Amino acid sequence: MLNQTKECLNQNANKLDKFIKLKKAGEGTYGVVYKAKDKITGKFVALKKMKFDKQVDETEGVPSTTIREICLLKNLHHSNVVEMLDVIFPEPKTIYLVFEYLDMELKHYLDTVNSKLDKDLIKSYCKQLMEGLAYLHSHRILHRDLKPQNILIDREGHIKLADFGLSRCFTVPVRAYTHEVVTLWYRAPELLLGSNLYGPGIDVWSVACIIAEMINKRALFPGNSEIDQIYRIFKLCGTPNETTWSGCTNLPDYRKGFPQWLPEDMSKFINFDDDDQKEFFSKVLECNPNKRWTARESLGCKYLKSSKLTAPKSECFKPIS
Repeated sequence: MLNQTKECLNQNANKLDKFIKLKKAGEGTYGVVYKAKDKITGKFVALKKMKFDKQVDETEGVPSTTIREICLLKNLHHSNVVEMLDVIFPEPKTIYLVFEYLDMELKHYLDTVNSKLDKDLIKSYCKQLMEGLAYLHSHRILHRDLKPQNILIDREGHIKLADFGLSRCFTVPVRAYTHEVVTLWYRAPELLLGSNLYGPGIDVWSVACIIAEMINKRALFPGNSEIDQIYRIFKLCGTPNETTWSGCTNLPDYRKGFPQWLPEDMSKFINFDDDDQKEFFSKVLECNPNKRWTARESLGCKYLKSSKLTAPKSECFKPIS
């Protein structure tokens, strides 16, 4: 697959000429994203210009992490996963990934809306996120960096998983991976305790934290360090032990001196819309990854069965241009 992807990268720069760059839509360690327009179809796209480390081997040209991301994205086709439309390799150490365009990041929407999000919108987003996650996991892909900044929405009510820079394929049985993944506020307990044997449950935990943030309009566990993050989680979910989570005391960063908290009523931390939503959270915001619902299991719960596509507040979106 890597050889096929490298061949795919050998495309001439003329492909860029079919797009008109309209504005810079975002920037980060990965590179720059531009909103652009296809001259032929008139459709908007997102052009992601990848930055390459100066130390990249000249003979290789493309970092292995970038090739891995492209390999994954080439084979993903789901309504709740952002679609990569093309790859353009105009010159050494420069790649443009062409994606379908969505209006904004979920993070920006949460920061823009002054009022509480509509409960039907939250439910719709919740179901779509779990459907996207179930699709990824069925194809044995872990996202490993889910947060509001890496989720895109449009004005019709669709929501999509994006930014697969830290993603990777996983195998069954699970083998060891680095535990230094996922932004701190959305990092699952098993990662915080140093486990390098983890699976799809880390993404489910992240999505649960994101949905709680949609409900509360603030982060559920805004830790300022790993130990602070662990304590915030334990204060809500209870300090795990061998009874509640077999094997947890053997994890590298588990400490016998952890304060012993009992599980709290989640309603003290999350402003639930109804009992069905609360029941859903009790299954996905579960410290023990072996008891935590999978994305597929969550889709069968009562809370999500009545979900329907709901549009966000239109005033938060700029006119199309």
